[in-house]
Order: sequence, then C-alpha cells, then structure tokens
Amino acid sequence: MRPIVEIHHLNYSHPGGVQALTDINLTVFEGENLVLFGPNGSGKTTLLLQLNGTLLGDGQVTVAGLKVTNEHLPEIRRLVGIVFQEPDEQLFMPTVLEDVMFGPLNLGWQPERAEECARQALASVGIAAELIGRPPFHLSSGEKRRVALAGVLVMEPHLLLLDEPTTWLDPPGRRTLLQLLQTLPQTKIIATHDTAFAAAMSRRAVFLESGRIIADGDVNEVARRFHWSASQ
Repeated sequence: MRPIVEIHHLNYSHPGGVQALTDINLTVFEGENLVLFGPNGSGKTTLLLQLNGTLLGDGQVTVAGLKVTNEHLPEIRRLVGIVFQEPDEQLFMPTVLEDVMFGPLNLGWQPERAEECARQALASVGIAAELIGRPPFHLSSGEKRRVALAGVLVMEPHLLLLDEPTTWLDPPGRRTLLQLLQTLPQTKIIATHDTAFAAAMSRRAVFLESGRIIADGDVNEVARRFHWSASQ
C-alpha cells in the first residue's frame, strides 16, 4: 500500500504561543481508516486541520504526494474533504441542494453538472428527494450530518476527515452513519470518543495527549490501555 498521508516532525502553536502539536510523526496508507483518540484539547482537531491546510505548522505534511503548503492548497483542498463536528458550520445556503452545489460551483463547474453531481451525492448518503429543497436548519441532526458529508463527497476527495461524527446522533442515526461510512472507498481519519464506533470503522488508532502521539496500534488495545471506554 502507498502512503496517502505522511507527517514528519510536525509542530504547531496557536496564536499566543500555546503549543498544540509537538513532534507529530504519522503515516496513513491508501484505503486505511485511522481513528484519533484523546481527551478534549489533546490536538485531534488541530491535527485534522493541518491535513487540508486550514492550519499550517512547522515540519512536513504530505497528502497524496503533495506537500501541504500555500502553493498546493487549491489541489490539497480538492483531495481532502473534512466534515466538522457541528454540521451547522458547513450548512449555510438557503436549501440543501444549493449547499451541496456550493463547492463545485466555487470551482467553476457548469451549473447543470454541479446540480447533477449534487443530486447524486445526496442520493448516495440517503437524503430523500423531497428534502433537497428544504432549508438545512429544518433537518434532523442525522440528516444535517449526511448533507454535510454529501457536500464533501460531491468534490470526489481522496481523503475524508471526520471530527466527532457521532456527536448528538441517536442510536438509529449512529447506525445509519456507520453503515454509510463503511461503504465509502476513501481513506478516512476519524477523531472520536466513541470506541464502539471506532472499532467498527477501523483496526488502527492513535492516542493523542497534550499534542503528542503517545500510542499507535490496534484500536481495541489502544482503547483498553487508556481506559477509553464508558464501560471501563
């Protein structure tokens, strides 16, 4: 397998000098699903944001053979799709369809092509045709999450980043999301506290603490080692 993500000696400090990531070294292979465990504030989201260039630290980050630098940001952001913890952060257009069309139109796609691909993406995540004309804020939490995912998938990314994807989902919504994600071929990096969801999605996890990777291995072993389960 070829690496799709290679990180070497990555360090990042937030404005004001607070160290958020320290000497991160990580390789993720094409087709792999990787889970990020760690307490709140451990650097999981900050690490995800390095991979699409939203944040740029010191060190070397390479995605699909491209160094994550200002020069390569347009291509990096086409290859890397991120679904945030709060889908409302991504849904801002008047209708569901317009939200999913926004990215393609912003890249200069013809409206007809953008609409066709947006409809296909929405269908692929299980959004019914009668919902696509509704305002996103009228949707349930699970529906919003699927629309946000459709808005990423329509761009045909190679790498999916998911930040706490099961937050606020009830058990049926969680099962639906899990089943959907298991069908997607993209490499995925998933930051989550949900150990059962993590184990269903991945065989590998890393554990972050205070901005450092302190463990990398089997997802169940890492969860047990750090007592990272509600039942422990």
